[in-house]
Amino acid sequence: MIAAIKPAGSNTRGLLAYLYGRGTHDEHLDPHIVAAFAMLAMPDPGRNEMATLTELGHYLDEPVRLRNSEFGKPVTDHVWHCPVRAAPEDRHLSDAEWGEIARRIVAAAGISPEDDNLACRWIAVRHADDHIHILATTVREDGRRPKLHDSGIRVGDECREIEKDYGLRQLKKGDRTGTRRPTQAEMHKAERLGWEQTSQQWLEDRIRAAIPHVTDAEELLAYLEADDVLVKPKRGPSGDLLGYAVGRPGDLNKDGAQIYKPGGKVAPDLSLPKLKTRLETSQPEEHPTARRNRPTTPWHQATDALDTLHSELADTSTGDEGGDARVQAHIAALGELMEATAQKAPADLRVELQAASKAFARAQRSQIRAEDRAADTVRIAARDIVHTATGPDGSALAALLAALVWATIVAGRWHEAKHHAHQADAARRAVQHLQVAADHALVPTLAELERRQPKQEARRTLAGDVRAVVPDHAERILTDAGWPALATVLADAEARGHQPHQLLREAAAQRELATARQPARVLITRIQHTGRNPVPNRRAEAARRRSTTGTWPAGSATSAPQQAGPAATPGRNNRPRR
Repeated sequence: MIAAIKPAGSNTRGLLAYLYGRGTHDEHLDPHIVAAFAMLAMPDPGRNEMATLTELGHYLDEPVRLRNSEFGKPVTDHVWHCPVRAAPEDRHLSDAEWGEIARRIVAAAGISPEDDNLACRWIAVRHADDHIHILATTVREDGRRPKLHDSGIRVGDECREIEKDYGLRQLKKGDRTGTRRPTQAEMHKAERLGWEQTSQQWLEDRIRAAIPHVTDAEELLAYLEADDVLVKPKRGPSGDLLGYAVGRPGDLNKDGAQIYKPGGKVAPDLSLPKLKTRLETSQPEEHPTARRNRPTTPWHQATDALDTLHSELADTSTGDEGGDARVQAHIAALGELMEATAQKAPADLRVELQAASKAFARAQRSQIRAEDRAADTVRIAARDIVHTATGPDGSALAALLAALVWATIVAGRWHEAKHHAHQADAARRAVQHLQVAADHALVPTLAELERRQPKQEARRTLAGDVRAVVPDHAERILTDAGWPALATVLADAEARGHQPHQLLREAAAQRELATARQPARVLITRIQHTGRNPVPNRRAEAARRRSTTGTWPAGSATSAPQQAGPAATPGRNNRPRR
């Protein structure tokens, strides 16, 4: 059940004319009052020919006129309007049930609290089976105004209780982090102008698409202007940027003036203060144990960056407030990486990736305040992707998309653990689109790997590694259609000096396999990424570090350069030849 409180109005008689009228498409059948304030002494214009809408309007407005006659400043925003609609699949509700629902909603809103004989005047009109309209005049019988702050939240909470009590479809509880739904007027305007999106949706998409490209708020505004968005900055006397508003070309008000919307009204996380904290990143310090063979493309770097995100998201049991702030920051940055990937991915994947990014926007924000600097690694990876001039090779893209799928799954689990229903649902929808793209991206890689799969004896040896390392999932992996391709990947990695059983262990630790639809494919992308470089020569690496520092550990077996000896060959001996 949805109760949508409309902006305050000033014309009671005009709203009554709509409620009792025929509707724009003759859809208003038998309009009549199902509930009203306790002092209603007027007959129902829908059921009594002697009653008029003008008389009913005057009666509802009486406390307003009395207040205006006593005070110098008249009340002009006194019409409160709230349509209440049941879901299409809900059962038919009687007039009596709709009347009780209306009483609960006006009580929750503060229009007419229970047992308050001096509350506002209101009526509930039903002109269709599936909804009612509540009209109230927001001046009490004692001349005071009702306290309506946060009434939308209270009404929404009451609707969730009504759904339980009446056995209706249960919606998710709001948390004040969602974007405003387009009004009917906005949707009709977009349709009239031939736009596929309302202005607010169009502006939100443009701002989110710009975020991975910029490093500060000034760059963001310049990028938006270059993308045909109208920008109106708000500056202080010193020239410092204090705020901004954006407009869509051609979006004019009734007077022909351009309409601008503040960033925070476009979406809660797009206000200037929140954007500033997200955009101002610093290059994170390199971990001292980072591999010397660094990834050569932004796509590999992004996949590595998601490893840090996985570790932050993996533990959903902690109640640490600082940990939650770091996780929220990584989820926001994950959305930026998703958007960047969608912009630079091949055309045949772009539609699904853009749909995933759009769906995940709802999962990027919650009531937990993000510690944005914690996610600099992921955010910088997103910027590197949108600024690269070359596209990804097949295996690099497949690895990144597989990592995005898993990161989004884990993000959804974290939201579920925190009871963020809307965000968890958004993450699930994003995963569906990402999985389609990931499967499509892996097809050519699988075909090439299966074409050159190792010989049967080598596959048997590698199958033994699988049974030893992941015994609980071994049969699912070995019977997966992707097993021949996985065997090729393991053989290739072993040829570069890696130990297949170690790569399998690392991959299984990075991505649990119980929920994987095709576990062999999951391992392929992961092992291709981690095993793409040759294994570094440990003794040569130690000699390099000693020559850099100029010091030698006392008592070390390699305390002098001439003692370094030949490089040891990694890997296992007596393996079948490929």
